Amino acid sequence: MIKTLNTLFVTMFGLGKIPKIPGTIGSLATVIILYIFFHVLDLSSNVILLGLIIIFVFSFSAVALHIKDNENKDPKEIVIDELIGQSIPIYLYEISHGSEKLPDEAIIFYGVCFVLFRFFDIAKPFPVSFFDKNFKNSFGVIMDDICAGFYVVLSLICFMVLSSYLI
Repeated sequence: MIKTLNTLFVTMFGLGKIPKIPGTIGSLATVIILYIFFHVLDLSSNVILLGLIIIFVFSFSAVALHIKDNENKDPKEIVIDELIGQSIPIYLYEISHGSEKLPDEAIIFYGVCFVLFRFFDIAKPFPVSFFDKNFKNSFGVIMDDICAGFYVVLSLICFMVLSSYLI
């Protein structure tokens, strides 16, 4: 029973078991879930942050339990790390500047975050590759996606700074 619940958690209720592109599916599901939370249900950013922190903390032990008897220490079915990494730029966008975000503007931004996150998660620039190659445990599984999420944030900040000089 506990192993089944754990598998449901790390695979985001089975999304990670989809045979083709499970990481992309997990990232897309995260984008949709966060859009619903922020723009349809209008949940408080503090409630969403609390949920993300709980998922983040619990994911270390859940992933460790899932890979304990597995030769592959980063199996494709684990997509909870995509939820954590993809949530970073979207959450920071939603709380930035305390301004009201229009749903149409948010859809475009969420799409950009999705594409950039998948790029950095697949391309694995340093330090994403460092965590992916050197930590064959739950820490490595999760931290490479966290780094990819922060690369998205850094890319968007660089774009905003550069565009402010060009306009």
